Amino acid sequence: MTEEKVRWGILATGGIAAAFTAALIEASDSGSAAGPDAEVVAVASRTEESAKAFAERFGIERAYGDWAALAEDGDIDVVYVATPHSAHRAAAGLCLEAGRNVLVEKAFTLNSREATELVELARARGSFLMEAMWMYCNPLVRRLKALVDNGAIGEVRTVQADFGLAGPFRPSHRLRDPAQGGGALLDLGVYPVSFAHLLLGEPADIKASAVLSAEGADLQTAALFSWDSGALASLHCSIVGGTGTSASVTGSLGRIDIPDGFFHPERFVLHRDGRDPEEFVLDPADGPRNTLRHEAAEVMRALRAGETESPLVPLEGTLAVMRTLDAVRERIGVRYPQEG
Repeated sequence: MTEEKVRWGILATGGIAAAFTAALIEASDSGSAAGPDAEVVAVASRTEESAKAFAERFGIERAYGDWAALAEDGDIDVVYVATPHSAHRAAAGLCLEAGRNVLVEKAFTLNSREATELVELARARGSFLMEAMWMYCNPLVRRLKALVDNGAIGEVRTVQADFGLAGPFRPSHRLRDPAQGGGALLDLGVYPVSFAHLLLGEPADIKASAVLSAEGADLQTAALFSWDSGALASLHCSIVGGTGTSASVTGSLGRIDIPDGFFHPERFVLHRDGRDPEEFVLDPADGPRNTLRHEAAEVMRALRAGETESPLVPLEGTLAVMRTLDAVRERIGVRYPQEG
């Protein structure tokens, strides 16, 4: 890869691909896809028409009408895979086989089996691989984790988090289509689950309940996790009701509340016994709360350092989250057509 710039390829042309590409451009403080740190050099879609339209929108040099052409482009340092998660295994696998480094949107794959296959493939090739869990790269979330790890609230007792959208979504919508991994859990529930994992690791026991649609997608899911330490997590996700997207971490000596948008917070409040509440606010220098540039910066930092995975979003953690999501699906009775 180049020392001056990291050259990105974008695989898919939907909303999240556009948001990520825009974040790369905004972070570069320029009006094109070229910047001091990142350069978007190619984009691919299933159709050449879609790829060309995306390329024109963002000033990208090359547009491919198939994924394989992007994967084989040796001028690319890293590919961002932004397809629906039902296609993550195929798209990321194609890029890894071709020797590309890869950033894969969350949920990482449909299930832990596919996730394990990608991780093993990346390790066999010596390629960089990371889940695009932007929450883990967020400066305020990193500050919160450091406070918890350093004992600011004592031993963690409970974690609560929710993420729900009001909808309604048509049965044919991606969020309700089982063939595309539709349902609340993989699209939205991955955030509360990953938040609990960030603070407590993989749970020892998992209980869950859900309301399913006629087509078999989970419309809303509630889960209760427990750990051998005695800690509990109460988590909820929904595509039939807009929630506050709040989170709270309670310990033996205090509590941290994120009042809204816990996966990209603007602020959180630390409550400690015998002390006034302390508010932690996003530094304006870190950009708007909804920016994806922090995960892009972490990928580029790791690539320049010659690392094959990020310490902020480690692959073992991604695999653990996928195992947990599998366990929740088993308990609520959700299987995707691809799984037989």
